[in-house]
Amino acid sequence: MIEDYQALSNAPNSPDLNGKYLGLISSDFILVSELLKEASYQIKKRGFSDFPVFVTSQRPIEIGQKLIGVNEMNGNKWNYHASTLEEFLQRGLVAEENKELFVQNYKDIEEFACLFVVDGQFTNFVFIPFPEEMDNVE
Repeated sequence: MIEDYQALSNAPNSPDLNGKYLGLISSDFILVSELLKEASYQIKKRGFSDFPVFVTSQRPIEIGQKLIGVNEMNGNKWNYHASTLEEFLQRGLVAEENKELFVQNYKDIEEFACLFVVDGQFTNFVFIPFPEEMDNVE
């Protein structure tokens, strides 16, 4: 459960992303990116957080609020839960001493989604760009 992710609390955002995950996540992300971009905007606009995080996993997980389940949107293969940096701090998934580092590395929500990928032994924050064609969607 949540205790399994405690090791992450002292890990900064790592640019090292296994190619396997990059491919799996990217192909699934395209299917749900419009909804995640809108959710990110709403989280910030409504004052919940300036730092939305989408917990991404293939198995059920108890972090954040369920947004999209497996196969609920265009045949997606991952679950997506909406969360925030504040929840990660409360749960000890990001250590308080790493908060500033997280904020410094956080990317613009207009261009990137912050995913927290949980899959077996792999847990990591990943900033993935929204598809460019979304910029022209109104």
